Amino acid sequence: MNEIKTELLDEVIKAAKASYQLAYAPYSNFHVGASALTAKGNIVQGCNVENASYGLTVCAERNCISNAVISGEQNFQVIVIYTEQDKLTPPCGACRQVIAEFFEQSAPVIAVNHKNDRKVWTVQQLLPDAFTPKDLLDL
Repeated sequence: MNEIKTELLDEVIKAAKASYQLAYAPYSNFHVGASALTAKGNIVQGCNVENASYGLTVCAERNCISNAVISGEQNFQVIVIYTEQDKLTPPCGACRQVIAEFFEQSAPVIAVNHKNDRKVWTVQQLLPDAFTPKDLLDL
């Protein structure tokens, strides 16, 4: 697993908490904030954005990654998911697939809650044998 300095990881967690405050979740009231540290050392953020047409809701993790991509970044070191649930929240299946697209298999995915409980997985642990760009045939 990649080693990230404690102070830097604390900043990524702080950004995820700040993103949590911006979540738009009027239907589920399940607010989620995410932040990621890019390979260039920048911190990007995202929050979940619900929609009255529930299927159009976008998770915090995917919004975070999209925010980075639109800023020209496509490589990441770590992603943090923050909720205020007692049970730590892993990414959903769709988010796991998007994370696998942009993160190395050994990259840490960290769930954090309001009690500062933490759980760490690698991308590989969350989505073993993920379909990634490496699986596409050269055209």
